Amino acid sequence: MPFPPLTGSRLTDLLVHAHRRRRIGVLLVRRGGFAVGVFDGRTLVASKVDSSYVQGTTKAGGWSQQRYARRRANQAAAAFADAADAAFRVLGDGHLDALVCGGDRPAVRSVRADPRLSRLPEPTGPWLQIKDPKKRVLEAMPEQFLAVRIELVP
Repeated sequence: MPFPPLTGSRLTDLLVHAHRRRRIGVLLVRRGGFAVGVFDGRTLVASKVDSSYVQGTTKAGGWSQQRYARRRANQAAAAFADAADAAFRVLGDGHLDALVCGGDRPAVRSVRADPRLSRLPEPTGPWLQIKDPKKRVLEAMPEQFLAVRIELVP
């Protein structure tokens, strides 16, 4: 049975729902940095962006390789702790309509594991694809998380 066309009040309801202003939290994390923001509709009302050095992989073998791996793990843990602090300061009140995340999934999981962020809503919407969490990238996020996906079924 085909889906009836959207007309009258059903179309109006869809348009009202799509255009409703929402308070959206955004958490973007990669090993070398993070961006956290709160949007009121398309307007960025609060944010924190930072980067940190996390050493890359090395081809050295033996003890050196293990030492560098431990150093990378420690640097990444410190970077994720900084991201969790910023997320708590920016998103911590939990008064969000939705939370969208992007970047490196294990990094976001590590940041979200902080107990102070337990009041945040579960992430919704598409996973935001980013290369580098910078302020200009954060400011462009409404184009991704406010997009309405429509699937046509023949």
